[in-house]
Amino acid sequence: MRIAVYGGSFNPPHDGHVEAAKIAVKELQADRLIIIPAARPPHKEQAEGSPSAPERLELARLAFGPLANAEVSDIEIQRGGISYTVDTLEELKRIYPDDELVLLIGTDMLMSFESWKNYRRIFELSSLAAFPRKHDEVTEIRKLRSYFAEKYGATIYEIGLIPTEVTSTDLRSMFRNRDGNNLLPRGVYSEIIRNRWYGAQPNLEWLRENSFIYLDEKRIPHVKGCEQEAVRLAERWGADRGLAAEAGILHDITKKLNGPEQLILCEEYGIITDVDEKRNSKLLHSKTGAAFARDKFGICDEVYSAIWWHTTGRENMTLLEKIIYIADYIEPTRVFEGVDELRRLAYDDIDSALIKGLQMSIEELERRDYVPHMNSVNALNWLMEHKKDKKPQGGE
Repeated sequence: MRIAVYGGSFNPPHDGHVEAAKIAVKELQADRLIIIPAARPPHKEQAEGSPSAPERLELARLAFGPLANAEVSDIEIQRGGISYTVDTLEELKRIYPDDELVLLIGTDMLMSFESWKNYRRIFELSSLAAFPRKHDEVTEIRKLRSYFAEKYGATIYEIGLIPTEVTSTDLRSMFRNRDGNNLLPRGVYSEIIRNRWYGAQPNLEWLRENSFIYLDEKRIPHVKGCEQEAVRLAERWGADRGLAAEAGILHDITKKLNGPEQLILCEEYGIITDVDEKRNSKLLHSKTGAAFARDKFGICDEVYSAIWWHTTGRENMTLLEKIIYIADYIEPTRVFEGVDELRRLAYDDIDSALIKGLQMSIEELERRDYVPHMNSVNALNWLMEHKKDKKPQGGE
């Protein structure tokens, strides 16, 4: 039996890794593929914000799991310490003494191979299969293949891969700029965003696609409008456009749930409800939405708070909280008496817009015989008190 062995830090595993494994298995006619994430690679330090070794193992399972006859092994992680390939191959040879081991290796690693620990023993334990990391590396592989065969009698196969010219280092940088999602298996990217590893910020199109599945279809135009309005307001008042977009996209993510379902989520997330919220369960979607969005998409505290307070407001709101409250009120699909004046105010003096919006909301609730939530009353009173000595703002 021929076993292909593919090791690395896989930090994170991406489409290039998966494609290399698939092509190598096919060209080698391997009977089995063993993926081995390193506990601690000897040749590199893990990047700041990286997942732990067990978490990288789970990412590798998400990435390579769908491949036929593939196994993601934890032998290096269980062994701990620096992960030397020779030690791993010795262990695999004890498990598979009569089988051919073929170590998959990129051009960069092949070029530095003579610096590896006990590299001569690796030649005794396994064959190598080299694949290019860049389009112009085939000539280099062939030179090294001849060199190692002549000097050490090594068997090195050449894998005819058309490489995906992206590295894990490239991707970690792209994640921070809301990019790179199209270069990873979907499950891998979802986990990275949920945990916000590498300082990742979600691609906004991906976030829409993966959050809109929780909405009633008729609510999607409102949510899109809220996002657009929030971004425009963020530009006007100097807030972070990306965080405003995230909050706008996610603010109504649990809106379609009924009262009992909202209360179930409150219990699941440990959310304490008050009398007004139990009486008017529509208020709860802001709290459950914030908790659900953090659970599924790893939102930061600033976005969490903006979603949490977007229905009632509160005293001394942050700039992003103000933006989401107003964006939800005035987005383009909203049609009601006074909305045009509210839109004008939002870009002239956001605190005046909040005062007017809160007043209109409280008056509407009273007309319908609802008791306004105390947070809304307190927010209005706080704004009116602080407005007395405050000039119209041009940012915060």
